[in-house]
Amino acid sequence: MTADESELLELRSSVREFLEAKSPEEAVRKLMESEPRFDPAVWAQAADQLRLPGLVIPEEYGGDGFGPVELGVVLEEMGRALLCAPFFATVVLAAQALLASGDSEACARHLPGIASGRTTATLAVAEDSGSWDPALISARAVPDGGGDGDWRLSGRKAFVIDGTTADLLLVVARTVAGPSLFAVDRRATGLEAEPMETLDATRAMARLTFDAVPATLVGVDGAGGRVMAKVLDIATVGLAAEQAGGARRCLETSADYARTRHQFGRPIGSFQAVKHKCADMLVQVELAEAASREAARLAAEGAPDFPVAAAVAHACCSRAYVFAAMENIQVHGGIGFTWEHPAHLYFRRAKSSQLLFGGPAVYHERLLDRLGI
Repeated sequence: MTADESELLELRSSVREFLEAKSPEEAVRKLMESEPRFDPAVWAQAADQLRLPGLVIPEEYGGDGFGPVELGVVLEEMGRALLCAPFFATVVLAAQALLASGDSEACARHLPGIASGRTTATLAVAEDSGSWDPALISARAVPDGGGDGDWRLSGRKAFVIDGTTADLLLVVARTVAGPSLFAVDRRATGLEAEPMETLDATRAMARLTFDAVPATLVGVDGAGGRVMAKVLDIATVGLAAEQAGGARRCLETSADYARTRHQFGRPIGSFQAVKHKCADMLVQVELAEAASREAARLAAEGAPDFPVAAAVAHACCSRAYVFAAMENIQVHGGIGFTWEHPAHLYFRRAKSSQLLFGGPAVYHERLLDRLGI
């Protein structure tokens, strides 16, 4: 199912109105210091009123069956509002991993709960190095001779988004056949989750320890590398949309401040240096939005060059968001450097998002790989 332009505008308007009411700066700051780091009531409203968790889940599993374009619109608005919620981990990472696995039984078991908003989930791939490369995974899974799971999983995972609160953990671990995907219940014995203190407090991350934890294989044994390649393409486009939304917000707040802040009897926006900063930000933001939306369109069409577009969007939007967030601080001057001002919240999100899937060196290598170089 694909929405037309008017429906996309209506979706954007509805999501923005909801987030302006439910995720103002005060709410974001409060949730940054809380545990869980999201408001369950707001999450329930997002599910019941807007059906956001089920947006891109196929109708056969209780979702609405929309695609990457509609998902991009929602993520742009969430990035703009710095929403603290399990949406990215649940919908962009975990649900896409289930779908990419091709395991219809696992999808039927888990996706309806995700679509309804009653189940939150996450994907645990990176370990202490922060790499999302399946070849570097050391966590192990061995067949279980009996008991409450088909496999037993041991090892550590780090930088797991919403890892302390997700009901369902999808974990990439190594078997004799190679990297594979496993489902683990949050209440499973032998599982320990501890929150990680990271640069961006608006996106909760955790370190997980598995000690012979019962797990269920999702998909084909040894197919984790193939699944991860698909998931990373979709996830980086989703992240790019979120980054583009955050960058757009930085531009808006800079332009608003430049119009209202006066020095020497005139708005600072009338000074050439400030004009140039805002103009440079506009160029980066427009380019980021174009790259992100084009990648989403190609994903929806199943175009063969989608993986290249995904890598381009990831690189372009990461750079644009960091640039816009830094310039936003500069335009605001001294007040922009203070803890009380939201500019630093966007900078922290921009920098952490840039590093989320391995950082610039990794995603530039991924682009070269997608180009066959």
